[in-house]
Amino acid sequence: MSIVVLGYGTVGRSVTEALAARGDRVRVVQRTRPATLPEGVQFASADGVTGAGLVEAMGEAQTLVCALGLPYSGKVFLHDWPLVAQNCLDACARTGARFLLADNLYMYGPQTTPLTEDMPLAGGGKKPWARAEVTRLWQEAHSAGRVMGCAVRASDFYGPDAQNSMLVGQGIARLLHGKPAQMALPVDHPHDFTYVPDFARTIVHLIDAGDADWGQAWHVPNAPTRTTRELLAMAAEIADIPLRVTVMPDLLRRSLGLFIPILSELEEMRFQWDRPYFVDSSKFTRRFGVVATPFKEGLATVIDAHRHGGS
Repeated sequence: MSIVVLGYGTVGRSVTEALAARGDRVRVVQRTRPATLPEGVQFASADGVTGAGLVEAMGEAQTLVCALGLPYSGKVFLHDWPLVAQNCLDACARTGARFLLADNLYMYGPQTTPLTEDMPLAGGGKKPWARAEVTRLWQEAHSAGRVMGCAVRASDFYGPDAQNSMLVGQGIARLLHGKPAQMALPVDHPHDFTYVPDFARTIVHLIDAGDADWGQAWHVPNAPTRTTRELLAMAAEIADIPLRVTVMPDLLRRSLGLFIPILSELEEMRFQWDRPYFVDSSKFTRRFGVVATPFKEGLATVIDAHRHGGS
């Protein structure tokens, strides 16, 4: 099978490695060539935002996995995500490839019940609106018979290569360096986290799935829900290090957001953290019989990677 992976960030790397390990023909596509690639993996340069070179980079691929990451900015999301989606769909329409989106959960907006794949798309907030618009684009293309599409949706993720994960970057990595975890958002509500290799495995299952499983969204299975504080405590216990956690007060975060862009950008996504955040992945589990990696195993892998990788 020939597969193109657009974007070689945390998720794109994990998907590429999983596909290459089983012998698929994989081509990584982004603007610049990564420093390293798994043995046998090809590279082609193209720009997902402008679409330049994307059709040529597709070659004879049967599936395009969009794992592209964009700067965490509402303005960028609003402008660039619909362009990326449309360019991918156009490239797939021209080449006959299927379109699989490595997606998140922003499009549901604020909810008070577990998230399910059939919830309506939300319209509030720049980042939720952008992800909802991308969803509309691939669903319309699929319904029209132009491109076969689907989405695999993950919660906030963690993993050995996930430096941008709040749980890892602001939490576990700091604990391993003898510093307190420094969290910008509440840590005491139950919150589902996705292990990146589980995200990749779910994507691979959909790549292998028949046509009947496409045209819809699927949630990645997550380990039984814990609070962020509980997961930090579990990581500290595994690593045999002290647990120290600081949480930024709301007023301070908002004030600092006037000067620190990332804090400002987090504000519209606070609904993911100021209440219990449950993700129902039973649809995928029933269909494919796959369960999530236990937190103790996933966290141990993260800790090992940081201790031996010098992160």
